[in-house]
Amino acid sequence: MGRARHFPAHTLPDPPFRAPSRPPQSTPRVPNVGPSARPIPLRPVRSPPRRPATDSPNMRSNLVESSLESAPAPSQGAPGGPDRDLSRQGLAAEVGRTDPQAMSSAPRILLCDHRGNAARIGPEALHEAGFDLETSPTLRATLASLARERPDAILLMALARPGTVELSALEHARTGGEQEAPVPILVIAPEGDREAAIRADRLLRSGLWDVVPEGTGAEEIGLRLRRLMDFAQLEGEMRELRHRASHDDRTDLLRPRSFEARLIEHYSAAQRHKHEMALVMIDLDRFGSINKLHDHTVGDWLIERVGEVIRAALRVEDVAGRLGGDEFAVILPYTKKIDAAGVVKRLAEEIAKLSGTPPGAKGHIDVGASIGFETFDGTDLDSVRTLRSHAERALRVAKVQGGNRGVYYRNLEE
Repeated sequence: MGRARHFPAHTLPDPPFRAPSRPPQSTPRVPNVGPSARPIPLRPVRSPPRRPATDSPNMRSNLVESSLESAPAPSQGAPGGPDRDLSRQGLAAEVGRTDPQAMSSAPRILLCDHRGNAARIGPEALHEAGFDLETSPTLRATLASLARERPDAILLMALARPGTVELSALEHARTGGEQEAPVPILVIAPEGDREAAIRADRLLRSGLWDVVPEGTGAEEIGLRLRRLMDFAQLEGEMRELRHRASHDDRTDLLRPRSFEARLIEHYSAAQRHKHEMALVMIDLDRFGSINKLHDHTVGDWLIERVGEVIRAALRVEDVAGRLGGDEFAVILPYTKKIDAAGVVKRLAEEIAKLSGTPPGAKGHIDVGASIGFETFDGTDLDSVRTLRSHAERALRVAKVQGGNRGVYYRNLEE
């Protein structure tokens, strides 16, 4: 028989409620199987909060016992009565502390039971282990569920050979945006299928996957799911940090160095494949006077709105960046000069629509932009530096001509 655990009196929570004693928790390690196998990080167990020290342990014990004896009897509507919230959240609120694990919701697992054999893994045991299971009977239902709500992980039951259709469809559906990590997926391979990991590695290119053989116990499946979710959280944090490092905080456009790298890439691709592209340079008119006459919050508001206008005008393949305080640039790949001129006209019109009285302004402000652009057909320029210098010269000419207009560099040579 194990010895009974005793808590010192100074570790008890505030009366009249006693904190339940919980034995130290430990998480067993999982055998390293699959490319993503790593030890599961252990979460530290929090000890109960300490109370202020008194004269002696006996005095502390007597004080606690006397306060418990003098506590009022439970009554209707009072703490401890019939209306008392006995949930973990309610108890945590009563003693004035918050348990993060108690307040957090259960991980949502999308159980892809496309062949009706989910009972072999013991879904009840996974539910008791703290997972919220949503069963999907068909691949179509799985894809619809992924489009409707992003789960914390995917559990694909008994992958049939070769299973390429399922894996390809799930790989496309589980990937999120640039800042989101893909939804982790745990594949249950049929018994005796030794090539399941090879197929998964070939088709699940976004990573965050693992394979276990059919017949694996629910406890190990739960541990692997939690490990994959930990990796997914870490991957999401890393992606967010990379995004912040390369994108401007106020406009979410590329920073100068990142934009220059993308410009070199697109110029090299246009030169290699002989396709057309355009570079657009944008500078706001009278932005310095706006900051002088009004509060700087008005200037910040204007920069944010201009960033929104530029993002709304972009295609998927277009690239935009903020080069300075009120300077922006846009790369338009696969774009002829007539189409680039249409984009420039639309940008100038949409930026001019921002004129008015923004929040915090002392009066009406006139907003406009000077825009210069240059094109490249893959052969008619000698370097990316020449492309950029031509666009900047066209921008300066637009400024000299009064602003709120677009100028094409090739028209200056005629």
